[in-house]
Amino acid sequence: MGYLNSVLSSTSQVYGDDAPVSGGGLSQNGKFSYGYASSPGKRSSMEDFYETRIDGVDGEIVGLFGVFDGHGGARAAEYVKHNLFSNLISHPKFISDTRSAIADAYNHTDSEFLKSENNQNRDAGSTASTAILVGDRLLVANVGDSRAVICRGGNAFAVSRDHKPDQSDERQRIEDAGGFVMWAGTWRVGGVLAVSRAFGDRLLKQYVVADPEIQEEKVDSSLEFLILASDGLWDVVTNEEAVAMVKSIEEPEAGAKRLMQEACERGSADNITVVLVRFLDNQGGSGGNSGGDSSLTTNSNNNN
Repeated sequence: MGYLNSVLSSTSQVYGDDAPVSGGGLSQNGKFSYGYASSPGKRSSMEDFYETRIDGVDGEIVGLFGVFDGHGGARAAEYVKHNLFSNLISHPKFISDTRSAIADAYNHTDSEFLKSENNQNRDAGSTASTAILVGDRLLVANVGDSRAVICRGGNAFAVSRDHKPDQSDERQRIEDAGGFVMWAGTWRVGGVLAVSRAFGDRLLKQYVVADPEIQEEKVDSSLEFLILASDGLWDVVTNEEAVAMVKSIEEPEAGAKRLMQEACERGSADNITVVLVRFLDNQGGSGGNSGGDSSLTTNSNNNN
C-alpha cells in the first residue's frame, strides 16, 4: 500500500493540571477543517481520549477522527486512540472495501488490547465513535455511547446510535450469549456495565462486543458539519441543540470549545470531549482556516 506520507498530521494529547485542551486544522486539499476541545470536567481523572488525524493512503487524502471514552481507567481508551486508526489504514482493503476494513480493524484492535491486559487485575474498557473521510464518502463507525451527529441542510441527524443494554436487540444479543441485563441505577450488562458494546471489558467480553455499527453518508453541498462527542456532552445537550449552537461558528475549534463549555455550564458530571469537522466544498471557503497555517495541515494543541 502506498502512502503519501506516513502521517501528514496527527494530534498528541497531553493534559496538565486538568486544564482543557483544544486545537484544530485544515486538510491539505482544503475540503474539510476540524477542531477539538476536551476537558476532565467535574471528574478527578481523565478517561476521554480523542484523535484527529489526516493521512495519505494510495494517493488519497484521508481524514480520521475519533472520540474514545474510557471506563475502569484510561488504559483501553488510550490504547484504542494509539492503535485503531493505524490498524485501519494498514488494512489491505481500506480503500477497496472500507466498511469491512473498519469492522476488521475494530475487532483486531480489541483482540490485541485484550492480549495486552493479561497481567491487569482490573477490567478497563472504552467506547469508540469514529468518522473516516475518504473522497466524497463519510463513514461513521460506533461502539458504545459516544455519538456522531451531522448537520445536513440545516438539520441535525444522528448517524450513530448509543449502545445501551436495555435496547431490545442489544438485550436479546446479550441474553442469547448467556448474559443478563439488570437495573442497578441504570440498565447494566451483568449489573456492572452501562454500555452494551465496548473495547476491552475482558470479563464481560462474551456479551460486550466491539462490533461497530457503520453508517455511510455522502459528502455533498448539503452536508455542513459533523460532531463527534463523548456522553459528557450528550447527557446534557440534545442533538438539535448542539447543531444549533455551532451552526454559525465558522471556526471548528471555536465550535468545539463552545459545546464543551455549554456542557460544563449545564452541569455535566463527566469528562467532555468534542470533535467538530466542517465540510468546505460549496461553502465558499467558509470556516476554512482554523486559526493557523493552511499550507499543509495545522494542529494547535494547547498543551499544558
